[in-house]
This record gives sequence, structure tokens and C-alpha cells, in this order.
Amino acid sequence: MIGCECFCWDSVSEYYPLESQSFSLPSPLPTWPQGQGFATGRIHLGELEVVKITNFESIYTCTPNRGNTKGVTFYKPAGLPDGFLSLGHYCQPNDQPLRGYVLVARDVAATKIEDKSISDSMSDFPALRKPLNYTLIWNWDSPHDECAYIWLPNAPVGYKSMGFVVTDKPYEPELEEVRCVRDDLTESCEACHTILNTVSTFSKYPIRVWNTRPCKRGMLGLGVSVGTFFCSTYSSSGDELSIACLKNVSSTWHAMPNLEQIHSLIKHYGPTVFFHPDDIYMPSSVPWFFKNGALLYRDGITKGEAIDSRGLNLPRGGTNDGEFWIDLPDNDEKSSYLKNGNIESAELYVHVKPAGGGTFTDIVMWVFCPFNGPATIKAGLLNVEMSKIGEHVGDWEHFTLRLSNFSGELWSMYFSQHSGGEWVDACNLEFIEENKPIVYSSKCGHASYPHPGSYIMGSSKLGIGVRNDAARSKYFVDSSIRYQIVAAEYLGDGVVTEPNWLQYMREWGPTVVYDSRSELDKIIRHLPFYLRFSVETLCELFPTEIYGEEGPTGPKEKDNWVGDERC
Repeated sequence: MIGCECFCWDSVSEYYPLESQSFSLPSPLPTWPQGQGFATGRIHLGELEVVKITNFESIYTCTPNRGNTKGVTFYKPAGLPDGFLSLGHYCQPNDQPLRGYVLVARDVAATKIEDKSISDSMSDFPALRKPLNYTLIWNWDSPHDECAYIWLPNAPVGYKSMGFVVTDKPYEPELEEVRCVRDDLTESCEACHTILNTVSTFSKYPIRVWNTRPCKRGMLGLGVSVGTFFCSTYSSSGDELSIACLKNVSSTWHAMPNLEQIHSLIKHYGPTVFFHPDDIYMPSSVPWFFKNGALLYRDGITKGEAIDSRGLNLPRGGTNDGEFWIDLPDNDEKSSYLKNGNIESAELYVHVKPAGGGTFTDIVMWVFCPFNGPATIKAGLLNVEMSKIGEHVGDWEHFTLRLSNFSGELWSMYFSQHSGGEWVDACNLEFIEENKPIVYSSKCGHASYPHPGSYIMGSSKLGIGVRNDAARSKYFVDSSIRYQIVAAEYLGDGVVTEPNWLQYMREWGPTVVYDSRSELDKIIRHLPFYLRFSVETLCELFPTEIYGEEGPTGPKEKDNWVGDERC
């Protein structure tokens, strides 16, 4: 967010290049095993076929006039394949590599391409139509002949616009410039991630520009992001956008990878997960955890039951009703042994699912640790290791590779961090070998990070919160080798056999409640006077899970199993 910066709208900048430098992965992509529509460069969405365009022609660049390193450039897609039509223009910050895309489309019926997924009772109206005209949304007229105009295509009745058009001349764009899409082939979208903001009392020409994404996302979401931007001259995007995204109405996930292709993708991209050199709570395989003493408890029964190594005696299905939970053995020696895990047995548990209406594949990798260690609280220069706060049995963490189904290219990664997480573009990842990223697992808590360092969950401004330390060490798991595919529902029944323990929907640890007040009182007494708070105020700075929680649930009970990642 740029706020009240003064702006100079130019096509020349002394602070950074006009156009962002392009990015490519460290190594070329391999030839993927043969399949249906995966990595063929084109995806059928039913009545529309789409292609991803990453070549652009620069239209206009805006630059800050105070030496900041951030500006934005508006682009139009270039090099469209024959028969494909533009749906809108593209915008991105100049301080990031040029790696965005926009989709261009063609009407499958109009080009007489047979597709069994298209209904015989196809609408008589074409999938794509020209706009009726354009509405000027924003403009900058410079006395030095450097001008910019942003136009919204006005769609015919029964159609929707997919994006905006940018020109450097005051004349309304040609109707041929873009196409609008029939209503039933679209989904609603929402604004996310501000690209540019000059809306303030100090800005003479206010404008705000956002990226967009489908409102309904996740494994069952049919919305397809076009890659275009949304803009407004107001400070808020409003409840309903004037543009939409595409909808995949095909009856099959034909662009998703088959099982052989999944294995090839994991072997090519599988990250190496580094655990902190001072962490004593290592991961293990689930069977190792069961074989070495984990017990199943049932409400009202004091004695725990040994668990079969494959989880055959775990209750399957149902809901997390609190009737069952897993715990460590009563014997202190066995319990301590189990807490420390067994990295030699550890493997990543993989869930593969559609994203972006089948234009992306999410490879979700789950890490299991028998125990989550106590938290370390940072308060100014003071670091206090808690004795119990933050501990729990059965720690499930994950990260997600998001791959483009047009090419099989790694697009971004999600790093899960306790109750939230972050998406990181591929250009901002660390790679250890060819195109294999690095994941850093934090000490004791096992949150995932893209880079080493100390991360504070709380108030970074005040330097108070839960400390998450991440660093490379001799303790690591190479997920390109040590993995097990546990679910890929879109492949159909019988293709991937889900392990019995995956159907256990109850808690992987007992409910824990900590006496956080007494431990936080100790911290407050050591704080400088200007940093002292009441216990209640200090508690508000920390994530709620450090004070106690119900036993953590397994992967299939998490929101992101069916839904999108939290961020």
C-alpha cells in the first residue's frame, strides 16, 4: 500500500527499469509423462478453450517521485495464438519479476471443435461477444504528452466483462480489443492484494488497483482467475466487482495430472524440509508413532488401547465429537522416546487436488511430528523459554506446491504457520537442487518458512510475541524421495488407496489447558517499564493456541483439505 505518496506518471524512470525483469525456474522443465490435457498449453473449460499468455506489451508505467523502489506497469497481452481473443489487460508492481499471466480464450463451438463435455443443448448465444462500448474509469493527462486511460468494457445483456483496457490515447478502444463472456460461463470474483493505491487527500488523480481471485476457491471451486486487475477511484473495492472470472463447466478435470505425472512432479519439485539444529522434537512416520507406544483413549475409559501400525483399530469417519483421542504412553521413558520422533522413518503425506477451477494443481505435503515443543516468548531483548505453554501431542503441519496445469511449472508455495500462513511466489523461494525448493521448519513448533531467520507471531512492531526460529541443519527430509500419496479424489475411486489412519477424524492428542497467567507474569516482571502491560493486554498479542487447545486433528479435518489455504 503506497498511501499518500505523491506520484509522477511517466514512461521513464530513473529509479528502476521500465519493465520488470522476467523470471524462470533454476532448471528447465522436464518432459512430463504423457497423459490427457495436463501441460499441453491449452485447457478446455467446456465451451471455452483458454491459453495462458506471459508475453506482454508495455502500455504505461507510473513511478513514485520520491525515490521509492515501487511503481507499476500496465500491459496488454502479446502474441495471441490464432483464433484466441483477449479478455483484459494486466498490471503488476515493477519491483517484482515479470511473471504474471492473463488468459485468452476462443469459443469452442464457434471454431467447430468437438468436445464431449459440451452439452447437446448448448446455448444459442455465443460464448464470447464484443463489448457494446467502454466507460472511462480513470485518466491522467500530462502536459508532456504522457497520458494514461483505463476503460471498463460495457458488456451486452447476458454477458460479463473479465477485465479493464488501458490506453495511452484519449480515444475509446476498438471493440475488437477484448471480448465479454456469457453469464453462465462466469463466476464472481473478489479483489485481493493491492497493487497500487493513490487514494488520499493528497492525490490529485486517485486510483486503486487490485489483483482478483474467484470468490469460491478450493478443491470444489470452479472459478478460474483470468489474471486481469480490478481498479477503482475509491478507497474500497465495494461489495460486488464490475468484472468476473471464468468458470470451468467441463464435466471432467482433463487438465489435471494423472498418477504417473503426479509422481514425476513430486520427484522434480519435492522440497527438502530442514529442521532446526536445536530442535529435539523431530518428525516420524505415522506407523512408527503407532508401533512405538501411542495409545487410543475413549471417553469414560481410563486405560488406553495400543494402536495397530496401520491404524486398523482407529474409529473411521464420523465427526470430531470428543469421544476418542490419541495420547502418549504413561511410562515416562517411553513417552520421552516417542516425543523425540524418528526422522529416519519420516515421510511426507501427499494430498493432490484441483485449484483455480482445474487450471492449477495443489500438491499438499503433510508433515507429522509426534510432539510439539514448548513456545519461546520474545519480549524486547528478553527471550523466555516456556516450560509447558505451546506443548501438545500429535503435530500436523503442511506446505503446498501450486503448479500450473498449462505447463507443469511451479507457480507458488504456501507455507503453513500455526493458525495461518503465506503464499510465496516461485521467484522468492530458495532452491537446493535444480527446481526443488527449501522449507524451513521452526524449532519446536514446526511452522513452515521459505527462508531461515527468527519470526515473531504477535506484535513485530513492539518485538513481543511467540518466537519461531528457522535454520538449516543436518536434520532434513527430502520429500522428492520420501513421500506417500494418500489422497487424490479427482482421479476416481481405487486409483489412490487412502490409509486407514487418514479416516480417523478425532483428535491426535489430548485437550491441554495451560496456566499461562503465572508464566506470563514472570515475563512482565522482566520487561522494561515502557514495555510493561497487564497480563490481559499481553495475552492479546499472542496466538490463542499457546494458552491451551483441544487435541489437534488430522489432515482431513483441516479447512484446507477441501477449501483453499488461509491467508
